[in-house]
Amino acid sequence: MINNKILTFVFLTAALSSCNGQSDKSKKMENRSTNPLLCDPATGVCEVPGEKFEIGNIDVMTDEKPVKVIYFTDPICSSCWGIEPQLRKLKLEYGDNVDIEYRMGGLLPDWSYNSGGISKPSDVAHHWDEVSLYYDMPIDGDIWLQDPLDSSYPPSIAFKAAQMQDREKALDFMRELREMVFLKKKNIAKWEHIAAAAKKVGLNTDQLKKDFEGRGKELFQEDLKLAREMGVRGFPTMFFTNDAGKREIVYGSKPYAFYETAVLRVNSDTKKSEYSKNWESLFAKYNSLTAKEFSELSGTPRKESERLLNELSDKGTLEKLTTKNGSIWTLKS
Repeated sequence: MINNKILTFVFLTAALSSCNGQSDKSKKMENRSTNPLLCDPATGVCEVPGEKFEIGNIDVMTDEKPVKVIYFTDPICSSCWGIEPQLRKLKLEYGDNVDIEYRMGGLLPDWSYNSGGISKPSDVAHHWDEVSLYYDMPIDGDIWLQDPLDSSYPPSIAFKAAQMQDREKALDFMRELREMVFLKKKNIAKWEHIAAAAKKVGLNTDQLKKDFEGRGKELFQEDLKLAREMGVRGFPTMFFTNDAGKREIVYGSKPYAFYETAVLRVNSDTKKSEYSKNWESLFAKYNSLTAKEFSELSGTPRKESERLLNELSDKGTLEKLTTKNGSIWTLKS
């Protein structure tokens, strides 16, 4: 069995560090020979060389929707933030037939290790800035210099507590936490920021606190146990299954076609829903969008998407938040 701290580093590096797809071949080979992790931008994941895990069986929960997805993620997983455009499109096109179950993987328990050049929070800052450019999603790595997180467990437990109240609001809560940590440089391991996110999306903060200190911890541990049993080695990992147990796995950050193909492979009869692609409809569905997200959802070229969003913010229709690595636009209430 691989040491738990190596596993921890696998999860952390898969989400916090990045690999330059334009690096020369010799540099890649050098990294692969000296680094205990293999970070491959082509797959969007980092792996431990040598021992491979056997992906475990899945107990498919009974659901009316023909396709079930178990999505292992973490609130501070930058690669998971990178697939938000694809995931949001998947929900719009296949949400009537696909149920996505969010599971927490426990990316950063603490900083009690030293491996691969990442041994303290400040080591992560530059990596996050690189990841932002690679995924074209705004991420400001300066949080690791200004107010670094000691662990990703508190926001993960808070998410499990939020699920106990309301599954849909829990997803809004996760989105708010991610915007806080990736764009606003807020330490979402602190209760004050967790509570602020919960209040913004309409959760009962008193109940959340109670569940956070109680049942939420148990549910989080159940997620960690399931991740181990299923052989999850990094984030994002998504298991697509049908009622008959047929399974497809999408591991790491991939273009949208990979997720759509996985749905159709487990259920070829799954129908795609048409949705309105104008900005009013998209912002009515998703209150905040990056230029990459708007481009993915609307089918508008990336540069034209940003131009349109800037025009709407200039008119006062949208509110624009700019970071050193990109912007996000929110519908004004």
